[in-house]
Amino acid sequence: MGIGTSLFLIAAGAILKFAVTDSISGVDLTTVGLILMIVGIIGLVLSLVLLLAPRRSETVVTRDRYPDPPPPRY
Repeated sequence: MGIGTSLFLIAAGAILKFAVTDSISGVDLTTVGLILMIVGIIGLVLSLVLLLAPRRSETVVTRDRYPDPPPPRY
């Protein structure tokens, strides 16, 4: 989940929790809004942690296919 998706979930959850006054039978919209906000906040925190975490660099060792030729004899 990216930062944009997290912000969208937080905004949609806030709208459902604070701005919608209608009701649907069997569905509590304030609870759905709260769940969306919590999921959005968790996703935002995880996205920021992964974004700011230091990158691990891997050391790649390459070897020649053929050994070096022997030195010339004098």
